[in-house]
Amino acid sequence: MSKRDLYEVLGVARDANERDIKKAYKRLAMKYHPDRNQGDEESAEKFKEVKYAYEILTDGQKRAAYDQYGHAAFEQGGMGGGGGFGGGADFSDIFGDVFGDIFGGGGRRQQRAQRGSDLRYNMELTLEEAVRGCSKEIRVPTLVGCDSCDGSGSKKGSSATTCTTCHGAGQVQMRQGFFAVQQTCPHCHGRGQIIKDPCDKCHGEGRVEETKTLSVKIPAGVDTGDRIRLTGEGEAGEFGAPAGDLYVQVHVKEHNIFQRDGNNLHCDVPVSFTMAALGGEVEVPTLDGRVNLKVPAETQTGRMFRMRGKGVTSVRGGMTGDLICRLVVETPVNLSSRQKELLQELEETFGGKAASKHKPKSEGFFKGVKKFFDDLTN
Repeated sequence: MSKRDLYEVLGVARDANERDIKKAYKRLAMKYHPDRNQGDEESAEKFKEVKYAYEILTDGQKRAAYDQYGHAAFEQGGMGGGGGFGGGADFSDIFGDVFGDIFGGGGRRQQRAQRGSDLRYNMELTLEEAVRGCSKEIRVPTLVGCDSCDGSGSKKGSSATTCTTCHGAGQVQMRQGFFAVQQTCPHCHGRGQIIKDPCDKCHGEGRVEETKTLSVKIPAGVDTGDRIRLTGEGEAGEFGAPAGDLYVQVHVKEHNIFQRDGNNLHCDVPVSFTMAALGGEVEVPTLDGRVNLKVPAETQTGRMFRMRGKGVTSVRGGMTGDLICRLVVETPVNLSSRQKELLQELEETFGGKAASKHKPKSEGFFKGVKKFFDDLTN
């Protein structure tokens, strides 16, 4: 057996970590492997030398002994070295370890039972419910752990047995020349165990369908698009694995008075022609009750009034929004003959040279229209 320094054999530094050692071994093993160098005795010996170095330097206890005593630590049965190249795991085990990240973990680890799926529930709320918060009771069809077998899938008094195909690994190895490919065991489907005596209630699935009734607390200030997460209220996992989560998706219905824009509320407030001209007070609804809004004389339609702190406090915190009222001057309808006469008389008083004084927007508009057409003709 060669007495070459094992670090020199792999071409790594003495302080190399396990990842660097595996990387070096992979490169050299592929270079000297007998399948790629058939009939070449020198390559076969180098492959054995590389394999031996890898076995020692990836075992923490053996590496420490080698660093302290060198090759003498493994002579005459020391450290269970097995007399050199013949001891330790075979090539397939080591190569499975090196290429484990490519072929699925070397086939040693049993596949974990899969976590349950997440669920989504669409909840429709009124604006008042969303702004103030509330509690809602919902019914959700889902999969829950079988109470008869406690989610194991096996009938009470029995238990699952180790899969004879993969021997509990959950994976089987398919060899194709130099490479070994790991695949999910077709017999146990990755569980590593077989249920021979399934539960009568869940038929070996470990889960049953059920409609759960849940109470959901809606925090104040939620809005359309917000999600409320209920941890562990999704589908039960397979064979006792953790359950998924339930996500409650919020949608706020349209309101017949208010429109929400972030933390602000908007509403249109109709006022009479007389109030808009002479001024007065109009009652405005808010989410906290009614308030009076002073309307200045000669108010035009579309004018905005802001009522501080009468909006929404977001679920994310911060300052409370405002209520923004847009005044809309309402045109009188269903007029009597006398009312029409009075309006006609009023209109006549607006004529003549004083028209621009009473109707500044109209005068400005028509002057602009006249200038527009004059510019087109010129």
